[in-house]
Amino acid sequence: MQKIQEEVIEQTIAFAKAALKNAEGGHDWFHIERVYKNALLIAQDEKVDQFIVALGALLHDIADSKFHNGDETVGPRIASSFLIKQNVDSAIIEHVIQIIKNISFKGGNKKVAFSSPELDVIQDADRLDALGAIGIARTFNYGGFKNRKIYDPSVQTQLDMTPAQYKASTAPTINHFYEKLLLLKDRMNTETGKAIAKKRHLYMVAFLDQFYAEWEGKV
Repeated sequence: MQKIQEEVIEQTIAFAKAALKNAEGGHDWFHIERVYKNALLIAQDEKVDQFIVALGALLHDIADSKFHNGDETVGPRIASSFLIKQNVDSAIIEHVIQIIKNISFKGGNKKVAFSSPELDVIQDADRLDALGAIGIARTFNYGGFKNRKIYDPSVQTQLDMTPAQYKASTAPTINHFYEKLLLLKDRMNTETGKAIAKKRHLYMVAFLDQFYAEWEGKV
């Protein structure tokens, strides 16, 4: 059984690499790889199904809705089709699909529709990649990809958006720190995730302090 699972994971890695070959830099294979590594690290201290954690991490962004006209059904559909071809047990496939459907941050008013220890681990792993130095790099990369302003002092941050409002937002990139990134530290699920998030959060706070000082010509 273990050998079969290892082979499925290898096939899933190859599938994700090919599918995301030309993806935007913050949501490409390297993002998947980092989340996968983070998930394996966090899972060491959690009682979870390692196979589900691996598959969920590798497929969680196989087709991010941001790049499919907001269609949140594409990713689950692609993942399900792939896993069926790999003869993965139907219960495992359903669990992975629920992880894909419920992993993302969608603003301050998202209701929890599904929960599991495996989702907790993968969600923390994904959120860690939105924090720290890499989180900063990904944020500005995506802002540039969408041709958004870096910062506009006249545009206020919105902390209580619905999922639809969050998805439709075109605010400057700096606003995203307050509307998502700085909120993640207090939304981690696992002790390992919380500890790593705290360090990366402080790094982002220091970055913002430096950013505003430079913006005002004070340093």
